[in-house]
This record gives sequence, structure tokens and C-alpha cells, in this order.
Amino acid sequence: MEIFISPDCSCFIWNYDLNLSQQKPNIMNFKSLPQLLDYFKEEATCIEYYEQIRWQGEPTCPHCGAEKPYRTTRGFKCSNNECYKKFTVKVGTIFHNSKIPLRIWFAAIWLATNHKKGISSVQLSIDLNITQKTAWFVLHRIREMLKVKSPQMLGENNMVEVDEAYVGGKEANKHKSKRRSYTDKALKNDGSPFKDKKVVVGLIERGGKVVLKYVPRADKKNMVSFIENHVPKDSTIYSDEASIYKKLHKTYNHDSVKHSLDVYVIGNVHTNTIENFWSVLKRGLYGVYHQVSDKHFSRYLDEFSARFNARNLSSNDRFVKFLNDSESVLSYNRLIKKEA
Repeated sequence: MEIFISPDCSCFIWNYDLNLSQQKPNIMNFKSLPQLLDYFKEEATCIEYYEQIRWQGEPTCPHCGAEKPYRTTRGFKCSNNECYKKFTVKVGTIFHNSKIPLRIWFAAIWLATNHKKGISSVQLSIDLNITQKTAWFVLHRIREMLKVKSPQMLGENNMVEVDEAYVGGKEANKHKSKRRSYTDKALKNDGSPFKDKKVVVGLIERGGKVVLKYVPRADKKNMVSFIENHVPKDSTIYSDEASIYKKLHKTYNHDSVKHSLDVYVIGNVHTNTIENFWSVLKRGLYGVYHQVSDKHFSRYLDEFSARFNARNLSSNDRFVKFLNDSESVLSYNRLIKKEA
């Protein structure tokens, strides 16, 4: 066994000289982006590190799931005679068919998951010396990685707050031609279709995780069904006095505060936790991304919720956690495909 210590004693690497079937861990503790880039100077180093993150020393075929593949000069070859396909550690992940070096990918993931309000494709292109189009695609693949793979259940042992947020510019701040027409509410003054603010419903567990969903409108059908999918019965839920939450008491221990009367806190009854999250979300959307299309809006919500839910992790642990969730494939054609 060999032990290497970085010059500043911040990175430790344990290297076991074992065969392919045994674990070969590279346990790193990056504390900054320069440390990460200093270590991942070669593509081979990146591949070895990612193989350990993804497979923990036991590679499996991404095509058929067979174990113990053969190692080749360029990657692996499946040991299953019915499959027998060649593959690398990138196949079946967000790095699939990407010509961008893993070093750049790792830096992009570090930046996108450590900036509290996100990073724009323009800024990322400048930081990593790639085109804005490439940076835009990289960020969307990262958002695909951050997407929650299964529904999260909240409130089993804690209190949950529910609220809705409206994302979009104020009418008073818009150019006159872009404002809603007084004569036809479906149109702007310039005659183009009027789009109201985007509605986001959010559930947050105090001291825990947040779950978000982009809904067509703030009505009982959209809001209550979302709550029932993520909060077990008999849990405690707090909300404001909006009428859409009035029937929650039939299923949950529900209480509310009346914001219209300037009442915001009554003991444990408040929605301040979710309101604080909305402030981060809106500052990120308005200040960093400026404008988000309806088509990709849910992806941005995935980004903000994943970053918030990993807020208690160190930068390095967050980086490793998201790399573990990187088995998501998103092609450029699927990303830009027009909705039916």
C-alpha cells in the first residue's frame, strides 16, 4: 500500500495495488476548485476516479448488467456472450458521447453545485474556456443528474410547510406593449399571447428537504394531489390562509397563519422556512438566469432543490454525492425537442 499526501496536507490518496475484481479506492478530500483541477490533470486520472465512484471497484456492463467485464485498452468489454459489447465508464451517464474532457465536466459540476444561486452558461463558458452553447448543454445534463429519481416523502417525523410561489416580472415593470391588454386578457398590448407568472408549489420539512413542482395553476387539483404524493397522512402541515389548503385538515394536522392580517408567526405555526427558500430561488432565477422558458423550468427547480437538500454536506461530499447520481442520459436532440 502506498500513501500520498498533497503539499498542503489537504488531500490524502490511498492506493491499493489490487486486481480488477478488488476495490481500488481513491479517497479524496477536495476543499477548493484549484485543488480539484490540480489533481485531475490527466484524463486517465479522471477515468480511474470516476470508475471508483460509479462502480466501487466492481464494474458492471451498462447494457445488460453483467458483472466482471474484461478490461481493454480503451475501457471494458462485457463478459456476457449474448451482449459482449464494449463500453467505458461514461456509457449510460451524463458524460455519454461527450467529447468534453472529464476534467472540465468535474469543474462544471463543482461550480454548478457549490454556487448557492447557480451559475449561468455565459459565466461557465468564460470560467472553463468552452463555448456558451456547450456550457448550456453541460448545465442541462448536470440538472438531469440532479433530478430526484423517486418521490420523496416528507413529514414522517417532522413538521412540513407548504406554499406557492409566482415567478415572473411585475406588470408595472414591463414595457407598455408587453403588458396585459385591458380589452382582451388573453393578449398583450402588442397583440401577442399573454403568459401569466409561473406557479411553483413547494413543500419543505423543517430542518430537512424541499420538494418543488411547476404546476399550470394554483388550484386544489394541482396543489392537494402534490401534497398527498409527498406527505404521509396524519403529518403536521402549516400553510397560509389560501382557500386551496382548507381541506387539508381532513387528512393532516393542518394549521395556518393569516398573512392578510399581517400575522406571520403563532408559536410553531408559520411558513417562514419555505419563504426563505423562495427568496433564494427567485434571486437565482432573476439575478443569474434572468429568464427561464416554460419547457426547461422544471429542470431549474430540480437544480435548486438538489443544491438545497445537500446544503449540510461539504463541497467535496456534495461533489461525490452528485457523481454517484450521474447515471442519467440526456441527448442534445431530446433536450431541444419541441414539445407536442
